[in-house]
Amino acid sequence: MSTLTETPLESDQLIDGALLKVYRDTVQLPDKSTGVREWIDHPGASAVVPLFDDGSVLLIEQFRYPPRRTFLEVPAGKIDQPDEDPAAVAARELEEETGWRAGAFTKLSSLYPCIGYSNEIIHFFLARNLTKGTQDLSEGEHVTVVRMPFREAVQRAQRGEVKDMKSAMALTLAQQFLHAGA
Repeated sequence: MSTLTETPLESDQLIDGALLKVYRDTVQLPDKSTGVREWIDHPGASAVVPLFDDGSVLLIEQFRYPPRRTFLEVPAGKIDQPDEDPAAVAARELEEETGWRAGAFTKLSSLYPCIGYSNEIIHFFLARNLTKGTQDLSEGEHVTVVRMPFREAVQRAQRGEVKDMKSAMALTLAQQFLHAGA
């Protein structure tokens, strides 16, 4: 065990939401003193870069309430069951949000986007061999599907125009993977 480990002593659940659970924990610090940690329990998610054979990519535009603006994003969604396969989540979200299916998924990475206050992990995938499926948005979900050249999407991410971190990272990871000749 690392000498930097913080050991939970007590945990109080502050919010039991449909998606998120919020806790305030008392922890023992490495020097044996105590501290308080507030954190969000998140079930995790998958994000997918759907790449067509012609070099174009599917993204979605979606309004996000917390920052109160519309974002250009890769298709993504949360893990619904603790044992759900992240690749299956990527496949489900791709079809639900865009109306497209993929014949092949390549795992790119798994990263923690907000380690200071959440245990959320996002699993990133590249999807290829796309075929038309059926879009099936959740109640209250509104998106616009956008198809553009992959290179343009990556350039937008590099210029800071793709403001959603998971999407900018997904595009960057996909570019690295493809540039490596895989």
